[in-house]
Amino acid sequence: RHDQSIMWRIRYWKDYTIAVGAFVINHLQHKAVMPSLVPLQSIEQLSPRVIRVLGQNPGAFTLQGTNTYLVGEGPSKILIDTGEPNIAAYIDVLKDALEDAKISAIICTHWHADHTGGCEGVLKSVVGTEVPVYKIRNADPSKHRDYFDYVDDGHEVKVEGATVRFVTTPGHTTDHASLWLEEESALFSGDCILGQGTTVFEDLYSYMQSLERIKGLKPAIIYPGHGPVVEKTEEKVDEYIKHRVVRENEIMKYFDDVREASTMDVCNFIYKESPLAVKVGALGNVRQHCLKLVKDGRLTQSASEYFCIVASPKI
Repeated sequence: RHDQSIMWRIRYWKDYTIAVGAFVINHLQHKAVMPSLVPLQSIEQLSPRVIRVLGQNPGAFTLQGTNTYLVGEGPSKILIDTGEPNIAAYIDVLKDALEDAKISAIICTHWHADHTGGCEGVLKSVVGTEVPVYKIRNADPSKHRDYFDYVDDGHEVKVEGATVRFVTTPGHTTDHASLWLEEESALFSGDCILGQGTTVFEDLYSYMQSLERIKGLKPAIIYPGHGPVVEKTEEKVDEYIKHRVVRENEIMKYFDDVREASTMDVCNFIYKESPLAVKVGALGNVRQHCLKLVKDGRLTQSASEYFCIVASPKI
């Protein structure tokens, strides 16, 4: 089986090369926003205490761009997420959104560069002084930064008219946090829930638990990390959960017939009518589904990329 695993990597190395190439191209060259996306203003007052400021980085992975938020009713604001590094247009838009207000604290929902990458630029060009940059600690030391102030679940950040509480929601990343806005019973969901489409994840098992936690909070409104505001919150969370359950059922149906398969085998079955680029892009999520099914006791992992169905006990 070890030899088979090596052969699997050799057989599909071109596919992974295509996937990596596509990611790099999209990351370095922001593409025009797809017509199907809801248009969003660069600056929009969403409530008396919440202003959305677009990160000026539209693309295949960021949709209309990263949603950053200014929170508070007084002259001091909390900035939630900072967009990507070296985007001068975002710095200009953020200054316009602030008017005469100041940023007294920054919160980052997770380590991805389109959420933390703008920290240095914002601190230097907008804030101009030291302010706390709150974040959940990542287990990977390479993702630590000297300017982060690491906090735990339940930590609160307050300004006039706004109390923001950390709600850990790992899965999209291990360090992901959503943020509860007490005064509105609202949730800043980061990339756990998007305004349009579905998200990717590092750990599906944890991600599903996070969706259940959000469902239990019963937010009145969700301010996502990308895309428009979510007003039908219960419907959106249920949609996300159902989407993953349907995919799990499709995978288990496949294993009823083949008993053992690689991630690519499963991907070819689930996305048999899709182009290669879509299949390759879905590989990571399909593998996460299989790993979750291992944790659920429905599959076993026989080698690094091979999975087997768990036989039903004989009566």
